[in-house]
Amino acid sequence: MPTPTAPRPVSRRVTLVLVLGLAVLALAGGVLVRHRSTMVGRDAGPTRTLVTFGDSLTDGGGVVPPWPDVLSRRLLAERPQIQVVNAGISGNRLLRGGMGPSGLDRFEHDVLARPGVRWVTVLEGTNDLGFAGSVEPGTRPPTAEELIGAYRRLVERAHAAGVKVQGGTLPPFEGTTTAGYFTPEKETVRVAVNEWIRSSGTFDAVIDFDRALRDPDHPARLRPAYDGGDHLHPNVAGHRAMAEAVDPGLFADPG
Repeated sequence: MPTPTAPRPVSRRVTLVLVLGLAVLALAGGVLVRHRSTMVGRDAGPTRTLVTFGDSLTDGGGVVPPWPDVLSRRLLAERPQIQVVNAGISGNRLLRGGMGPSGLDRFEHDVLARPGVRWVTVLEGTNDLGFAGSVEPGTRPPTAEELIGAYRRLVERAHAAGVKVQGGTLPPFEGTTTAGYFTPEKETVRVAVNEWIRSSGTFDAVIDFDRALRDPDHPARLRPAYDGGDHLHPNVAGHRAMAEAVDPGLFADPG
């Protein structure tokens, strides 16, 4: 796995803001660079690989076990030939680097170069929205079209390599304790992106993490029972719900 790249030098004032912002995020749930690629599966060495690709929502942000580990245990019983590789990086973004290379830049190495890779789940884009105007003051958040364009590129590259892609919808984060991370405008983008993920047919399948985690009475927020405390990161029960949102039937051998 690549070593996360260091940010370029910035002014003292911007550096202070960035450090304070990252410290808050770390305390809130672990947006630390912890590029953990944990293989959880059968010791005998499964012949097919599923890579879970994303940010702290996949890495776990300190939650043990994160949803890829829970899913791996389910697959061990139902499809023991499959190993799960957790390629989540806390704080990672799809379009821009900083907390590790961007998702677009690391996809080849972290996913497609994996021996025996057959499937990849993609759950990334939350930090692209949230970091703009919070950790990175003055930066505009991406548009829905920009995020959608990045997803299309990942799917095209995966399909060219014979890898199936499951797209994960972005969970809600209204009320997050990091100032500026959430805005109503960002929520509009999140909703638009999720609707595209569900309806476009671009992905081979959809894993609706948003529906699994959101509060049915307030869909822009996490369900209280799944909230890790910062209104952004799921707790242990939330990660269990994320794993349960994944249909093991998605990982039938593609041949």
